[in-house]
Amino acid sequence: MAGAMAQNQATWIWYPGDFEIWLGNQMQNRRTERGSFFPPFWRMDSHYVLIDFHKDFDLAKAEEVELRAEGQYNVKVDGKLISGSPQRFTVPTGKHRINIKVYNQERVPAIYVRGATIASDNTWLVTYEDKEWIDASGKASDQSGTTWLQAGSWNFDDPRGAPSRFRLITEPQRAANVAAQPRSMVVDFGRETFGYVKLHGLQGKGNLTLYYGESREEALATETCETLDRITVDQPQKAERTTDMSKAFRYVNIQYDQGVSLDSVSMLYEFAPVLERGKFRCSDQQLNKIWDVASYTMHLNTREFFIDGIKRDRWIWSGDAYQSYLMNYYLYFDTPTVSRTLFALRGKDPITSHINTIMDYTFYWFMGIYDAYQYTGDKALVQQMYPRMQSLMDYCLARRNRDGMMEGLAGDWVFIDWADGLSKKGEVSFEQLLFCRSLETMAVCANLVNDKAGAANYQKLASDLKAKIFATYWDENKHALVHSRVDGKPTTNVTRYANMFSIFFGYLNEAQRQDVKKYVLLNPEVPKITTPYMRFYELEALCAMGEQSYVLKEMKSYWGGMIDLGATSFWEEYDPAKKGAEHYAMYGRPFGKSLCHAWGASPIYLLGKYYLGVKPLTAGYDTYLVEPNLGGLQFMEGTVPTPQGDITVSCNLKQIRVKGAAGTGTLRFQSKVKPTSKGGKIKALPNGQYEMQIAPGSEYVVTYQALQSPAVK
Repeated sequence: MAGAMAQNQATWIWYPGDFEIWLGNQMQNRRTERGSFFPPFWRMDSHYVLIDFHKDFDLAKAEEVELRAEGQYNVKVDGKLISGSPQRFTVPTGKHRINIKVYNQERVPAIYVRGATIASDNTWLVTYEDKEWIDASGKASDQSGTTWLQAGSWNFDDPRGAPSRFRLITEPQRAANVAAQPRSMVVDFGRETFGYVKLHGLQGKGNLTLYYGESREEALATETCETLDRITVDQPQKAERTTDMSKAFRYVNIQYDQGVSLDSVSMLYEFAPVLERGKFRCSDQQLNKIWDVASYTMHLNTREFFIDGIKRDRWIWSGDAYQSYLMNYYLYFDTPTVSRTLFALRGKDPITSHINTIMDYTFYWFMGIYDAYQYTGDKALVQQMYPRMQSLMDYCLARRNRDGMMEGLAGDWVFIDWADGLSKKGEVSFEQLLFCRSLETMAVCANLVNDKAGAANYQKLASDLKAKIFATYWDENKHALVHSRVDGKPTTNVTRYANMFSIFFGYLNEAQRQDVKKYVLLNPEVPKITTPYMRFYELEALCAMGEQSYVLKEMKSYWGGMIDLGATSFWEEYDPAKKGAEHYAMYGRPFGKSLCHAWGASPIYLLGKYYLGVKPLTAGYDTYLVEPNLGGLQFMEGTVPTPQGDITVSCNLKQIRVKGAAGTGTLRFQSKVKPTSKGGKIKALPNGQYEMQIAPGSEYVVTYQALQSPAVK
């Protein structure tokens, strides 16, 4: 490596992905079901137990270095071992290499190094193999990924705050309402929440049980509620007691023996300290409420990782996480949570199954890396991930059938969506589309790491597969892609899934786009989607087709429908036809449904990308587009976060105001009259469209007349 520049900030570092995998194991094994341990059903990997860290330095003068490590360790300077396990050592003037080797079976091997100019950071190189005698140069080898990688890090900048000590933040909160009876207490915290229950003035001898409920009905259903805690009380004097594990709830039904007494109950709300940078407000108060509930839903499910739901499963599911990444880019722009989740999902080689055992979830993982690069411009993440991408894609390519298609093999779960009667047999067109997009992602990332041969190969595979998809599945009579091919014959069944993805993937020509909109997306005869999970993509496809007015009505009806039923966070599934407690049932259990599910928060993404109209055109918002669309609203305003600052947009029927902190933007809009702007140069385009460049740091005000959509009711 080149000689190091002066460093001001030291941080704990580790082998990339290892802390994330270790932390994922800690979190995902906290799930319980009625008091029983309930671990994930897929393979769980572990960290590498022996790691070598190194970096080269060129010092103007000798420097004393402080060292902390998680695990047993030794230190070498220029290949010479320093006696013992030094907490301080001196590096002489001139060019030198520091090697630190750490072993830890229980926790992730990690180091913290700090001197006047020497500091541990992600420019250090790491390996899990002994490379001193093979690769004395310290340079990364070929794309095999078996030698040196840039170290992983997060924000552990305190030498006393080792990675294994990480915990989420808690803060005390009071109950909104308490209904006390002899030997019982039903506590309502006012809305869906997550944390530890704190019992005050607990005294006596006997048993106490807490029955948790996302609904009041669940908390009262002592035989069928999903989660509970049993506590043995032996407390002669009044004292406080806090539950051992955090749980999701709104209501807690506490029942205790006659020999036990309890004064009051509060909670410790547990949360990730993410900053809500994205904002949205408009003329429609119901839509404002939808945004607020969506952002709260997202906040609850943004924890150590992006998880599916806070009651069940509290696991890292790739399909759920993929949507969370996109919502995150319009709410927090918290990139460490994205990378942690990607690393934890991927795990280690050798690969023995799809991610979460689900074929489509493997493809979402690839797509998540593509989006991470587009939104953040973080090439280092791609470089760290690329060897893992290669081996996972090799796994997929080896599982193609003789026609080069992906279909479920033994051990594979072809999920797509929760939908009654949805066929998963044969070669499902939806899976081929995701596979094609994953190959395109591989080509992009191969170019970024200068693997030109790989890029050419992946691009050819993607092009060939795309041609095969349309030759196989496009039905001119149906004006759509059919759902599947079984035993070599395309079916006649049309579903929404492949068709809506083909729109925002850009795989359709204009005639096909219009056909799919008319004959599939707006066709009531095609089976409806009842999960927010796939409504996300259905509404995105319609927005991409300019149907914002229609989508706004759908958001108000669907997400507004949950709010009308008392939802304080958005659900895993919502069918307006259901009544009462039917809404809580799923998986054959009366309260099996999650009432706080990350995929329910999709209005955040839709409103940011397709109404405020902000999206990156090149990686990291180096160039970006602002294309506001009121969709029937009278006005809207909001903020979209980017890597180097925020983009603010406000829009009504007569004026657009926009400002970007960094990057070069393009404002695109329609107007009935010739628009004007002080300080901006407006360019006329065909069909009443106009464009204007947005310079960094400048605010622009455009006077125009909107092509008004029908008012939303």
